Amino acid sequence: MTKLRRLTYLGHSTLLIEMDGLRILTDPLLRARVTFLLRASPPVDPQLYQNIDLVLISHLHYDHLDIPSLRLLGRQIKLVVPNGAAPVLRRAGFDNLVELRAGDIHSLNPVAIQAVFADHARSRGPFGAQADCLGYLIRGSASAYFPGDTRLFSGMANLADALDLALIPVWGWGYAPGVKHMTPRQAAESLRLLRPRLAVPIHWGSYAPLGIAQFNPAFLRFPPHDFIMHARQSAPQVQTRILLPGESLEF
Repeated sequence: MTKLRRLTYLGHSTLLIEMDGLRILTDPLLRARVTFLLRASPPVDPQLYQNIDLVLISHLHYDHLDIPSLRLLGRQIKLVVPNGAAPVLRRAGFDNLVELRAGDIHSLNPVAIQAVFADHARSRGPFGAQADCLGYLIRGSASAYFPGDTRLFSGMANLADALDLALIPVWGWGYAPGVKHMTPRQAAESLRLLRPRLAVPIHWGSYAPLGIAQFNPAFLRFPPHDFIMHARQSAPQVQTRILLPGESLEF
């Protein structure tokens, strides 16, 4: 019997990865408003974040580590977090924590989670806590790469080991990609290093600054299509697929 392996895009950097009987959620951002960002895509269906086995947190930025969203999952939820992030979460009442550095592996049978380097800003706000920035390799009956937020870096080539699925951030949250985010072109160039079978663009189209989101500006729509166009040129052997928030695919 073929094992179910399903990816559901909930928006921004939040994905539900179902693999080998486990439900893994990445960087949960489940609210209509986070700081000065307003959700521009449809609300997240609460059924999509029920019965979660493991949450992966990539870094401390408020659009990736959102305490109110984590509380929707329950304070006993198991969180895999970067080195340095545990004190922030303990103060918020979360104790079921696994703190990793790049290279560390956490196993939740039959799936192994390996923390890998990400090139991004470490601080939670101008004067906030500092912690590592991580991506994660998820390996079970298939393999998936969740980078969190990162710039393009040459070490991505070291992650290419028959990778089945790469979840590639293609934008930031405003008019421009912002500091230490990849543009759609750079995201497409990452496929030459990663060489996945399938790539799905993420981190686009879900949130925009207050006063802008309701007007549906172009930066909410074009980044994944721009990424696909460049990917066809730079890595034509890689299959690409755009998922709208709430959509799923099997891999």
